[in-house]
Amino acid sequence: MALKVVGIAGPKKAAKAAATTGKSSRYYPADDVKRPLPSRKNKKNPPNIRSSITAGAVLILLAGRFRGKRVVCLKSLESGLLLVSGPYKINGVPLRRVHPAYIIATSTKVDVSGVDVSSIDDAYFARVPPSAEEGEEEFFAGDDPKPAIVSDQRKADQKKVDAALIKAVDAEPMLKGYLSARFSLTKGDKPHKMVF
Repeated sequence: MALKVVGIAGPKKAAKAAATTGKSSRYYPADDVKRPLPSRKNKKNPPNIRSSITAGAVLILLAGRFRGKRVVCLKSLESGLLLVSGPYKINGVPLRRVHPAYIIATSTKVDVSGVDVSSIDDAYFARVPPSAEEGEEEFFAGDDPKPAIVSDQRKADQKKVDAALIKAVDAEPMLKGYLSARFSLTKGDKPHKMVF
């Protein structure tokens, strides 16, 4: 009696046999073949900026620490965020990045052609990692939050931007008071009928 050698059908052999004979494959994988999930890492498109948001436009912040404050848009950054400033001397809002979804653009404009913000980009706002790792005792002992330390470069840049911006603000009548006033809604206000 002669022994017949039977080949073990794997996925490649099953596909080859199905192609030649015209039959469907009898090999089915025991586990589902895992396909990698589509990644969103490389699809970071910056948000589209509305046509009403231009350099020099007065914006109203709707979220964050300075919500309700009126600020001046200085430029849009590569990431799609907006670079804004109060000016700091008028209403206390420093140079900040703001997402365009969290602002209302007003029709008021300020001439910002004299303000130089070419050196400020997204890397300017990168956070510096803490220099020293705290030990076990410091972790349990210190409950009070550490105050934020503003670098001397940031302070110098803020003064330089504020000096040029305040000059432009002073040129417009009543603009200083408008920027220092907070925006708020009261009972009976209809925001959908407001013209900003």
